[in-house]
Amino acid sequence: MRIGGFGGAEGLAEYLSDECIDVLIDATHPYAATISANAALAVAETGAKLLALRRPPWERVSGDLWNEVDTLAGAVQALGDEPRRVFLALGRKDLVPFLHAPQHDYLIRSVDPVDPPLALPRVQYITGRGPFTEEHDGALMATHHIEVVIAKNSGGDSTYGKIAAARALGIEVIILRRPALPHVAQVETVEDAVRWLDHPPAP
Repeated sequence: MRIGGFGGAEGLAEYLSDECIDVLIDATHPYAATISANAALAVAETGAKLLALRRPPWERVSGDLWNEVDTLAGAVQALGDEPRRVFLALGRKDLVPFLHAPQHDYLIRSVDPVDPPLALPRVQYITGRGPFTEEHDGALMATHHIEVVIAKNSGGDSTYGKIAAARALGIEVIILRRPALPHVAQVETVEDAVRWLDHPPAP
């Protein structure tokens, strides 16, 4: 086990070579585009095989009020000028752009506390780690009179509760599209990754 960075693609390639790694599995978050790009560059330099473990994104269904954007700046712009009650279900590193829209009331949920707090006039913080059910998130949104949710299209079941709850309550969701990722061999589940390891493609 190794904790910490590798020093970009070059550092990762050096590590793969030093440790005689045959296979690299990229199991990072769907929005960790830089890490995925570094992984692709590193295996190209070393000759190791690369497999990406990527859970599928959520798909819009009937009743969803989605406004899809490409960037956090686009999400801020999509909020508009009129004050709204906003549920930000994003990571701590994704919050700074919302300083440019201080007219809104924000409810921010993150895994770890936001420290230091944002310089916003109306903001509340809650911490929590999924899974979150539709019932839980529906009650949260109703209690705080949420008018719009901002989230990434992370996929999976553990954080889908907010999407389902917003649909049931008729609340708009401003959802960030996934970034472009390298075109590499990929699977959707750990079980599929294990099967791929047992029968990797020929060089």
